Amino acid sequence: MAFSRKDLLGMRDLEVDEIETILDTAESLKEINTRSIKKVPTLRGKTVVHLFYEPSTRTRTSFDIAAKRLSADTYSISTSTSSMVKGETFLDTVKNLEAMQPDVFIIRHSASGTPHRIAQRTKASVINAGDGMHEHPSQALLDMLTIRQHKGRLDGLTVLIVGDIAHSRVARSNIWGLTKMGARVVVCGPPTLLPSHLEHLPVTVSLRLEPVIPEADVIMVLRLQKERQGQGLLPSLREYAAYYGIDSKKLAHAKPDVLIMHPGPMNRGVEISPEVADGPHAVILDQVSNGVAVRMALLYLLVQRDESAD
Repeated sequence: MAFSRKDLLGMRDLEVDEIETILDTAESLKEINTRSIKKVPTLRGKTVVHLFYEPSTRTRTSFDIAAKRLSADTYSISTSTSSMVKGETFLDTVKNLEAMQPDVFIIRHSASGTPHRIAQRTKASVINAGDGMHEHPSQALLDMLTIRQHKGRLDGLTVLIVGDIAHSRVARSNIWGLTKMGARVVVCGPPTLLPSHLEHLPVTVSLRLEPVIPEADVIMVLRLQKERQGQGLLPSLREYAAYYGIDSKKLAHAKPDVLIMHPGPMNRGVEISPEVADGPHAVILDQVSNGVAVRMALLYLLVQRDESAD
């Protein structure tokens, strides 16, 4: 199908055929990353601006590599290097950058909804690279691509998401995306780390890991956000690791072909043990590799839409 969206802001708004188009396009572009010369002229003459106002290693680098492998010109701006330190608003920064005629803004921001507000005020395409506790759609797409590559499908699978669901934009995007594609999603974590609006999400909830691990085709482990420990949400990291950390003992009750996923960065020994993170079930580095392909697909589809409109 033709991809007609101007922006990629979240999984909740995407249709099933749009998700399939992105995944199929990523699959076809993945081969470029295995060539000796990893570059094609697809986006030559196009300008991509990274606006990352939160720390990021994987997502920022992945988007940058993706854009450069398609031959786009890229520019990166962060809080410390922008005029926001002089008092300029984020919107004014974007409007000034827009006057330089970029084609795509890739935005990460701590305030939920920021990419959506910017998308309404710019002619350039906007990709949400993670906004507050709301969504992280490119992470969900690369997770789905990784599951599809290993399992051959998404429909009918049970995906167990473990950890800090309440504060996780990765969890929200995966819940919306996976359930649209026919997967069953189970979320598990301590009550203090589950969102209050769970009844509005298409998920099954469990407060204990033991009953749900044997059902899972995929176990998606979330980073425990240590920066939130001062909020009194957990008695201790040791107790969290004992009840919700994925280790070899708990994994012994899982299906023989279960996949272990983690969006990174990992807290080894807290939410995941080193032997599981580096074990035969882990596809964590496959997720990272697929991230470049998915972001190449997003850039290609959004720019292609723009040229079709012209």
